[in-house]
Formats: sequence, structure tokens, C-alpha cells
Amino acid sequence: MTSAVRLLICDDHAVVRAGLHALLSSAPDIEVIGEVADGPAAVALAVSLHPDVVLMDLQLGGDMDGIEATRRITAQPAPTPHVLVLTTYDTDADITRAIEAGATGYLLKAERPEELFAAIHAAASGQTTLSAPVAARVMARMRNPGPTLTTRERDILGQLAQGLGNREIARALHISEATVKTHLGRIYDKLGVDTRAAAVAVATERRLLA
Repeated sequence: MTSAVRLLICDDHAVVRAGLHALLSSAPDIEVIGEVADGPAAVALAVSLHPDVVLMDLQLGGDMDGIEATRRITAQPAPTPHVLVLTTYDTDADITRAIEAGATGYLLKAERPEELFAAIHAAASGQTTLSAPVAARVMARMRNPGPTLTTRERDILGQLAQGLGNREIARALHISEATVKTHLGRIYDKLGVDTRAAAVAVATERRLLA
């Protein structure tokens, strides 16, 4: 018999964690070895417990979201845990950022329990699993690729959507105003716009914002 998949759960909602723990502990081939509520704790336990899979929510309280936690976990030296995202969000920006951060799979919380079990085992083997709506979005983007924004450009666009000016964006991202202006010029070119408001409107329409 193969050994059980060692699983770490990361979700900032206690009720969700409890539900997942109870559900996943009922599977004879999955061993829940820990659960945490935030990114730093997930990174710390991933280092100390060496799970096979980290089940990661994206929206976490505190300064570290699930994307950054995923990035730090997958950057660990071998044996590196696989990260399976489990979230309610399926925007292009979230999917892209999670994959770029090193996530092995991306599942939506609306999935049936048996789909979640299968995805955990697939992730433990290093196989990619995507929820059907997520896979459809990925395929649609491959068939009709829109503008590709860099991580920094998405960061600036996100600050822009909050109504921040160039100086405030520069301060928030620890870069110069000149750098902000350069990135804004590239964002405008990629989106085919010439104003801040239009950039935010197009990005929102195309679901480029996280």
C-alpha cells in the first residue's frame, strides 16, 4: 500500500479549516498534519513538517497572501511541498499569479469532495489539476491571448485602481516616480488606452486585476 498524502491546510476562516480537516481526515489515504490561518504560519510549517501538499487559500489575513506564501513554499530546497490552491476566486489575474508562484493545481471551493481528494493525490505526484472553469479560462486565454502584464505592471495597475497617484504608488512599491511613469506608459500601450481611468476600466473588463 502507498503511504498517505501528508497535507497541510491554510485558510483564514476557522469554520472552513474545520470543515476541510473533518472532510479530508475521513479519507484513509490523506493525513492532515496541520492547519494554519495565515501565510507566514503556512511557510513556517511547510519547512518544519515537510508536507507532501499544502492546500492553500488565496485571500488570507495579514501582510502575506496565498500567492506570496505559495512562492515562498515552492522556493524551498527539496523536498519541496506541492501547493494546491483551493479558492473561490477564478479571475485571470489570480490564476496567472498562482501558476507563476509555483502552484501545482488550482481548484475552486465549489468542487465535489471526490474531486478534491483526486486533486490532492494528483498534486502529491506533481500532476497539474485545474477546476473545469479554471481550465476553460486558461484555454480561452491560450486561444485568444490578451495583453500580458508583468508582475510589476499588475502591481501598479492594482494601486491605480485604488485611486493612488504616481507619488503614492512609488512610495507603496518602493520605486521611483520615474519608474512608475515608465511602467504606466507600457501599461497604456498594452491595453490600448491613454488615461488612468481607461486603463482601470479595461483591466477590470478583462479581469486583469487581482
